[in-house]
Amino acid sequence: MPQQRFPKVEILSIAPHAISFVLSETDTSMANTLRRIMIAEVPTLAVDLVEYSENSSVLNDEYVAHRLGLIPIRYTPEGSMKGGDCHQAFLPHRECVCFDRCPRCCVEFELDVNFDKVNPTRPDQERDLPLTVTSRDLVCRPPMDVGMSLNATYTRQMQISNNILVAPAHFLNEEEQDESHDEGISIVKLGPGQHMKLKAIARMGISKEHAKWCPVAVATYRFWPVITINEEACNMLTLEQKQELVEACPDRILELDEITGNLVAVENAFEMATFTEDLKVAQDAMKKRPEDDDFVHVVQSTDRFVFSVESTGAMDAEDILLSSLRVLKDRLNYLAAEVEKMKD
Repeated sequence: MPQQRFPKVEILSIAPHAISFVLSETDTSMANTLRRIMIAEVPTLAVDLVEYSENSSVLNDEYVAHRLGLIPIRYTPEGSMKGGDCHQAFLPHRECVCFDRCPRCCVEFELDVNFDKVNPTRPDQERDLPLTVTSRDLVCRPPMDVGMSLNATYTRQMQISNNILVAPAHFLNEEEQDESHDEGISIVKLGPGQHMKLKAIARMGISKEHAKWCPVAVATYRFWPVITINEEACNMLTLEQKQELVEACPDRILELDEITGNLVAVENAFEMATFTEDLKVAQDAMKKRPEDDDFVHVVQSTDRFVFSVESTGAMDAEDILLSSLRVLKDRLNYLAAEVEKMKD
């Protein structure tokens, strides 16, 4: 019977748009499963249907619809400030019992921008320039069942979409927002006499069906480097030879201890060790005999992996990790239930 394992996750760094962590006490099958789930099976919202009333821009309907589909749609659970998992808030469109669409499976946005109406309100120095239509122009009227009892704040929130917890992710972070020349994600530019009016319907889906539902821009892992320094062999080297080994590795994973003069691995060697062939060549040149042990031995760990995950903005990076673990757990529970049925 295979040995039971208890995988562990250690967070190295975390931000709303990115997370770096170490997955340990498991093997590549689990690491690759987690990576593939984050890419292809974490559900998100994305524009899936566009209904045009007017489009006199230079881009055709299909091109604009494609650009709308790639705008990250962010679901923020009630009482939270983070972009979270939407699987409990929405149903897949094919599983909903509604005839066409309803708030349970869809979120509707409207876009209505007319250059000739907007241009007089722009600063004088911008009136001769094209008007950029961005994700901030995606708005929606409150649903008809929203009564007059709603306070002004709630009503203002409802202007974003017909679900107050859903809105386009205009920027990945504050730094990107400060550096941007636009107010959101650019969709199309309009000139004099041009008008765009449409309705965009966002639905929940997974990237296995279409890449627009992918919550990650980057989801990669690499093997943790195991650096072993042969102290006995290194004692036979001169200080100049040790320094040559330090400089031979382009990743600079080694350094000389200022007190003892011994070779030691740098503190963040696990982040830097990617290419060590030059180090291997330098060591071979210093050996008296080819069969002698290496001074420094660098190998890949088989049970420890460094993950780097960056979000598209549809979800916080932390929630992408938690959601992928939930999906994996659900899949394993389903497999266990099916196996039990086969036994019966």
